[in-house]
Amino acid sequence: MKRDDLRAFLAEKPYDAMVLTSEISRRYATGFHSTAGAVYLSAKQAVFFTDFRYAEAARAAISDFEVREIKAGQSYSSLINGLIEEDGAKKVALEDKTLTYAEFMSWSTALHATAVRLEDGVESLRMMKEDTEVEKIVAAQRIAEQALEEVLNDIRIGVTEKEIAARLTYLMLHYGAENMSFDPIVVSGANSSKPHGVPTEKTIEAGDFVTMDFGCIYDGYCSDMTRTVAVDHVTDEMRLVYDTVLNAQLAGIACCKAGVTGRDVDAAGRRIIEQAGYGDAFGHGFGHGVGLEIHEAPTASPRGNSPLPAGSIVTAEPGIYLPGRFGVRIEDMLYVIEDGCIDLTDAPKSLLIL
Repeated sequence: MKRDDLRAFLAEKPYDAMVLTSEISRRYATGFHSTAGAVYLSAKQAVFFTDFRYAEAARAAISDFEVREIKAGQSYSSLINGLIEEDGAKKVALEDKTLTYAEFMSWSTALHATAVRLEDGVESLRMMKEDTEVEKIVAAQRIAEQALEEVLNDIRIGVTEKEIAARLTYLMLHYGAENMSFDPIVVSGANSSKPHGVPTEKTIEAGDFVTMDFGCIYDGYCSDMTRTVAVDHVTDEMRLVYDTVLNAQLAGIACCKAGVTGRDVDAAGRRIIEQAGYGDAFGHGFGHGVGLEIHEAPTASPRGNSPLPAGSIVTAEPGIYLPGRFGVRIEDMLYVIEDGCIDLTDAPKSLLIL
């Protein structure tokens, strides 16, 4: 249970209780999604506060937190103060990374205890996924892959980037996604040199690379993948760049295991691209964590100094981008284990010419 994981974390810290107010942290703790609420957790009490809109559904869905409804005119801080007084809590940790400074100070003033920073508390726990969390991420990935399989039939000369993006969105929702992980990136031809380009009215032309970066959400958990395909034909350089990116991805995947730093995984893939003479054309990190958020810890980038923990999920997404000409990115999701990693992405990634 997440409650017990959070309590174990709390027992190691110099504070008596924590208050979770961000939407993501509330969902992580309780398994319940709401746009309003607050969680109070101490060694003695685990309470989820929410308003009338969610109270009935929360009571039906949550088993390990007591659900209390906040009434009109009440404040979360006043209700939490009652629990603080019952516990005799002296220090209470707040999510300083998701609260604005003004919000943090407002809570600090209102609480009948000293407010301290929670810092990376929940984020550090979220890195290690339980089996049920992995299953949800895989389910989201399979939905995305099903959408990709169908949308490949729609990619042809004369179709616009926006039409492909819209089709991907529709198909993922059709096959069971609750939402998109992010707005799909579909870029073609010269636009494909923009790593996070926005789909436009540009039509697909013969000789274009088409890069599609997309994912969806299933029961709160995100998927993320990128595939680059070609239309009609490719040049020798396009094939070389594609093969280089694929080899870089495979090198990073081979390096990825628990205890290896994200920086080392990044370096394994980056080395292949540099040796091919395209080092300046790979300007982002090799990968990032995925879970309840599309970008979360840990990171596999030059800044990734921490060892990757077993149970984490990171992307493998090297790319080469040649401004004004074309770009290639290939992205899978990796489940990190003690002696390696498991590629959660089933979609083929050999060069496909449509």
